[in-house]
Amino acid sequence: MDAQFWRGRRVLLTGQTGFKGSWLTLWLLSLGAEIWGYALAPEAGRSLFTELKLDEATGNADWGRLHHRLGDLRDLDALQRQVAEAEPEVVLHLAAQPLVRRSYQDPLGTWAVNLQGSLHLLEALKPLQHPCAVVMVTTDKVYANQEWDYGYREADRLGGHDPYSASKAAAELAIASWRASFCGTGAQQTPHLAIATARAGNVIGGGDWAEDRILPDAMRALATGGPIPVRRSESTRPWQHVLEPLAGYMLLAEKLFTGSAAYASAFNFGPSLEANRSVRDLVQAVLLHWPGHWQSVSDPKGPHEAGRLHLQVDKAHHQLGWLPRWDFSTTVARTVGWYRAVHNGATPLDCCMADLKAFEQD
Repeated sequence: MDAQFWRGRRVLLTGQTGFKGSWLTLWLLSLGAEIWGYALAPEAGRSLFTELKLDEATGNADWGRLHHRLGDLRDLDALQRQVAEAEPEVVLHLAAQPLVRRSYQDPLGTWAVNLQGSLHLLEALKPLQHPCAVVMVTTDKVYANQEWDYGYREADRLGGHDPYSASKAAAELAIASWRASFCGTGAQQTPHLAIATARAGNVIGGGDWAEDRILPDAMRALATGGPIPVRRSESTRPWQHVLEPLAGYMLLAEKLFTGSAAYASAFNFGPSLEANRSVRDLVQAVLLHWPGHWQSVSDPKGPHEAGRLHLQVDKAHHQLGWLPRWDFSTTVARTVGWYRAVHNGATPLDCCMADLKAFEQD
């Protein structure tokens, strides 16, 4: 990444109140970007965005400027007002309903946010009269899961069993259609937008307090001395630290801003092969850094979740020069270290800045 690219850059960031959005907001502020954030209020309970006091960042001379706005992707008028105010040079779209199990409880809301909300954002960007790089974040779960031993590539078939995965796969198709229809020099097109999608693996890192995620569940259990509840111990996932895909998103945005159409496509951002581990492996690695125990709470009648997931990242490596920096053991150590330090009284901001510094130096 080019740190100078971001200094003074006008960035529209959706989903700044979420886990990944909070980390990305902090990173962009540290690089001197000017950010317009658009998201729902933080989830009830603990929130990294609140713990970092990012809602108080506006005017902070050390961080640059954050214009924090609350809004819903389903509100096209509000999005259009936000884009008109921000006049962004870069858009990083992270806002979503991101939980598989919640998507079973609210399928219509999940589809509305993840699919229609993404299209609302693109429609709001259409009137821009200056170059703008747009990175639309989806998920590694957009692929039609075949439970393969090898990873998915960007050209593999899209699909999705659960409403979350299917809504994100549908968003990929819709974004590609929108790009083909409205980006260019035709009468109905705009030459100013360069749009790519980013598909990241399962991220872990300090400050994630979401429900139904193995790492937050583990940290809550260990902090109270209870057993870690594990639903599917043999399921495998491409575990990576949250900073890995965020670095990929920013690098992709830089490349898009150059105006080359070669980057206006889909990119996987996942860990190296050795980090594609089972949930059991992850939990056992966690317990090396925070002793405790785990127990199976598997429910054979529970909603479907994919058993095997893995991403190939050759395209990001060859076209963007991106590669993951931290291996599996380092990722787990940094993540658990963050939670233990905060549990023992350290501030979330100090812990995040320490991880950012270590990541940038590696």
